[in-house]
Amino acid sequence: MSNPLWVLTVLVVNILISEWLENHTFLKHLGTTLLVIILTAVVANLGIIPSATESSVVYEGIFTFIAPLSVFFLLLDVRLVDLKKAGLPMLSMFLLGAVGTSLGALMAIWIVNGPLVFGEHYKALAGMMTGTYIGGSLNFNAIALHYGVMKEGGLYAGTVAVDNILTATWMVATLLLPRLLGRIWKRVGTRASVRDIEEKLPEEREMVSIWSLAVLMALGGGTLLLADWLTTALNEAYGWNFPSILIVTTIALLLAQFKVIRELQGSRLLGLFTVYLFLAVIGAFCELAALKGIGELAIYIGLFTLIIVTVHGLVIFGVGGGLLRQDWNVVAIASQANVGGPSSAMALAKSLNREDLLLPSIVIGSLGTGLGTYVGFLVAEVLL
Repeated sequence: MSNPLWVLTVLVVNILISEWLENHTFLKHLGTTLLVIILTAVVANLGIIPSATESSVVYEGIFTFIAPLSVFFLLLDVRLVDLKKAGLPMLSMFLLGAVGTSLGALMAIWIVNGPLVFGEHYKALAGMMTGTYIGGSLNFNAIALHYGVMKEGGLYAGTVAVDNILTATWMVATLLLPRLLGRIWKRVGTRASVRDIEEKLPEEREMVSIWSLAVLMALGGGTLLLADWLTTALNEAYGWNFPSILIVTTIALLLAQFKVIRELQGSRLLGLFTVYLFLAVIGAFCELAALKGIGELAIYIGLFTLIIVTVHGLVIFGVGGGLLRQDWNVVAIASQANVGGPSSAMALAKSLNREDLLLPSIVIGSLGTGLGTYVGFLVAEVLL
């Protein structure tokens, strides 16, 4: 079942099934995005395709190439004026979410009695989870490597499993919360009240010519290649650890300002399909079996992580959406940028039909990638 062709086929079939369910059954209210995550999680936990622990070159390829390609394709339809529409509110909500994550980590350590339950690694775990829920897994691994947690196989694997499950669960939550909260506490100008998140988008029926498709694929592949080269060159020459996704974003935005590029057929369709592939892998990484290997400790790790995400959610949705009355979609996307990183935030913006928030979501997600490690070490070394 680990054959890459089999894995890729199952992922694509899951997308196909989810589209059919969205179009022909009562599950249409969930939307294709949510159905893809749930269906792939079920398939992976049944052992039909590899789980996160078993891994697959397909998963690695999707994270390495498909996720940044989806960013590139979707941004080809974005104008720079879109950044003005949600720049400051998105940034403020993201920083509020980072504060919520940090408070959650401190509260979680106290509630579960971290020094007793996790031993000498309690500071490392707090820093790791703070980092990953401010900017994604790169921060998680950086802090884990510093403290040597990777050498503790069971603890590390169990924490990764819980992190994956919570990340997938929070993606589902941020898909549903704007819709539910928007019905109770409406916001003026919230586009979700006009266009429901499950509404079929025009780009899903976009006509694509071979010429446009070839140009788009060449531009996408060339951009990723150039971004990797520039990242390596900057690191070797100046020691700058510049995120390659920011280079991809910059190139895509520059190209998008040319009318001839924006008029290429298929960019939005390719972007949407690659987003679905990325979300399918998010579902596959929602692995329950990995928790069996660490026994009772899995309960404490799960509780610890759940407290962090819960406090984060209460702060960003309660203060940001409730007290400050921000657009629920902006709050949800900022939260997803914290918990899942730039690719997840961009995927959520697309799923919520908020193309005006695509660029802000990637910008703050990339900010989190750079900020999360520093805040994680701050929580571990200073506050604890």
